[in-house]
Amino acid sequence: MAIRVVVADDQALVRGSFRVLVDLAPGLEVVGEAADGREAVELAERERPDVVLMDVRMPELNGIEATRRICGPGGQPGVRVLILTMFDLDTYVHGALRAGASGFLLKDTQPAGLLTAIEVIAAGEALLAPTVTRRLIAEFARDPGRPAPVTRGPDGVTDREREVFVLVAQGLSNAEIGSRLRVGLPTVKSHVSRLLDKLGARDRVQLVIAAYDLGLVAPAPGPGRGVVGGAGR
Repeated sequence: MAIRVVVADDQALVRGSFRVLVDLAPGLEVVGEAADGREAVELAERERPDVVLMDVRMPELNGIEATRRICGPGGQPGVRVLILTMFDLDTYVHGALRAGASGFLLKDTQPAGLLTAIEVIAAGEALLAPTVTRRLIAEFARDPGRPAPVTRGPDGVTDREREVFVLVAQGLSNAEIGSRLRVGLPTVKSHVSRLLDKLGARDRVQLVIAAYDLGLVAPAPGPGRGVVGGAGR
């Protein structure tokens, strides 16, 4: 079954370009276009896509608020948002993560990178642009104004799952975790899946934030790795 995508951008040319790119990719299809955030929310409710490609600066309702309505309480379970923007601003990243986005990319990302990102997000992982650092995630984790990212504590997490948990929080991909622990990729994916279930986390971004909250990793003192999760490629 194809991954179903909604494209939300206030520029018709951009929407059309993304639509052509996605529709030409095997296993992906665009099921709707939105010219503003309000339309994006309505499309997400009506079409229940796997992924919404969401611009930030849009009329009627901006992309951050639209993401909050889609991914927040009372939103659409199973619909994931990938934020796409021209602007690499900390406030946008903070807002996107706080609203529940599973990914954040700049619009200068290569086409192949965007298609991979859609697949990563649809698979339940999370991806941030390389310019987004672990320090930024740590700062977000310390924000007292955000809602709790997980619904349960770490009870029942095995020693090996805790190892994986820490490596996820350090920004390692599945492939890197497998190499570090000398286990296969399917085993790593299984551990991550169980962690998501045990902690009631939506995706790897929430696992990273939870790891900082629980004191499993210390905030990075400066810029570090930029990709959280990834597809293990």
